[in-house]
Amino acid sequence: MAQVVATRLVHCSLVANPGSGSPQSCSEKLKPGYGFVSKVLAQTEKKSRRGAVHVSAPIVARSARLESEVIPVSPEDIPKAVEQNQYSQGISQLGDTSVGVWSKPTVRRKTKIVCTIGPSTNTREMIWKMAEAGMNVARLNMSHGDHTSHQKVIDLVKEYNAQAKDNVIAIMLDTKGPEVRSGDLPQPLTLEPGQEFTFTIRRGVGTADCVSVNYDDFVNDVEVGDMLLVDGGMMSLVVKSKNEDSVKCEVVDGGELKSRRHLNVRGKSATLPSITDKDWDDIKFGVDNKVDFYAVSFVKDAAVVHELKNYLKDAGADIHVIVKIESADSIPNLHSIITASDGAMVARGDLGAELPIEEVPLLQEEIIRICRSMGKAVIVATNMLESMIVHPTPTRAEVSDIAIAVREGADAVMLSGETAHGKFPLKAVKVMHTVSLRTEATIVGAQTPPNLGLAFKNHMSEMFAFHATMMSNTLGTSIVVFTRTGFMAILLSHYRPSGTIFAFTNDKRIQQRLALYQGVCPIHMEFLEDADETFANALDLLKTQGMVKEGEEIALVQSGKQPIWRFQSTHNIQVRKV
Repeated sequence: MAQVVATRLVHCSLVANPGSGSPQSCSEKLKPGYGFVSKVLAQTEKKSRRGAVHVSAPIVARSARLESEVIPVSPEDIPKAVEQNQYSQGISQLGDTSVGVWSKPTVRRKTKIVCTIGPSTNTREMIWKMAEAGMNVARLNMSHGDHTSHQKVIDLVKEYNAQAKDNVIAIMLDTKGPEVRSGDLPQPLTLEPGQEFTFTIRRGVGTADCVSVNYDDFVNDVEVGDMLLVDGGMMSLVVKSKNEDSVKCEVVDGGELKSRRHLNVRGKSATLPSITDKDWDDIKFGVDNKVDFYAVSFVKDAAVVHELKNYLKDAGADIHVIVKIESADSIPNLHSIITASDGAMVARGDLGAELPIEEVPLLQEEIIRICRSMGKAVIVATNMLESMIVHPTPTRAEVSDIAIAVREGADAVMLSGETAHGKFPLKAVKVMHTVSLRTEATIVGAQTPPNLGLAFKNHMSEMFAFHATMMSNTLGTSIVVFTRTGFMAILLSHYRPSGTIFAFTNDKRIQQRLALYQGVCPIHMEFLEDADETFANALDLLKTQGMVKEGEEIALVQSGKQPIWRFQSTHNIQVRKV
């Protein structure tokens, strides 16, 4: 029978704890008027009617709970900003100056940042600077560069991880997938609306009115009346006629056509395999270099994921698979695709090209919801700070886009061209950092997906993750968990506790993998045979590196698939003072 150990007993109304993720609080959030404005306007009323909290140790009564404090600033500004913020808010200890049950944990940014590495950022200096600015995952786009250039980036990231004290960068390999592209042109062509233009499957054609495509079934896949999009909609052409080797079109929206441009057919996906021969070569390259994640392009069904996972199992590779939802064919199979995978990426570029663009925000919200309910990681990608490729500041719409992804519950947000070949990669990372941090500060209590427990119904750990989150939110503490597989840390992440999840692991690979998950701060540490000695060492490490303060209380969870210092049937939650 499971045992629960706690140094303080906490009794409170679940309704009075909006951060607990309880069924009552979830139902409250479905009522009309629930939202950011309602939360702000209701703060005074909540404080006045808050139920009493009783603990076994005597404390001075307080009229209001002090929320975890989040400061929306760049890392180098944190010390000064913390002082100013505390002063401006006038945080009152109400007669009790000791650090007790309501201590404020040191809160870090929870939403992770994925950065694509390219010509603008593939040097040692830039990778170091991006890591310090907020990068959590380095993405290698296999559509560009070769294995030699990508090997250089992998080696640099591993070098950074080897010397970093409190930060680690995961490596994500993003496959090219079955892209349909136009052929080479001697020089860019300017296409005017109403002009006739032809695409042909004949190789080596590049004239003023005709260009080759790299896909032999292109003629069979398109029909008269179909809309062809170039580069996701930068130009569009309507199909007027076709023969055995060519498709004749009329330009609808003109522009400049360059060599090797990406082609989509609105509402259709190419009948190409999701994993091409080039992709398999790249996947083997990833296995040899022990990358942490594969992002698989244009996944249409779960069979593709199973095929890749079987290959990785046979190769003895422990690499997680992130499916990119970017084709029209993937939408009817969303549930089965995400179930088979370890997470999903909302690749909005191609998704908005193959489907009506007004569907993209709805699909983004739905994919995030599905991933959250299944306990899978979810990344929002494409065009998040597109203007910062050439401008030093973002558009206000782009800032709102990041905030929406954070509020919807994404584990990570991604930068593509902004950091790969943009003029201001560091500024883009800092904007994403500060916007995410500021938005997280407005989230009073993250809503737990109502059916999250179904994804982990065979594990006692699911119940302990729920109650550890409730305890953390009630006491205002961060959480410490020890894990060999990453399972418990990932499970806690999906419950979205208000404090940081400090995940200690004795496996460097697990430490890097956990860098993707929302709210998790992964730390490598060798485990000792004695549990209490290991716990003490972990808390000393956190205090030494400034992650927690002396006197602060920490919720310590022992649960998960593999028991560490406990019996299989024994799970416990403790609250310890640093």
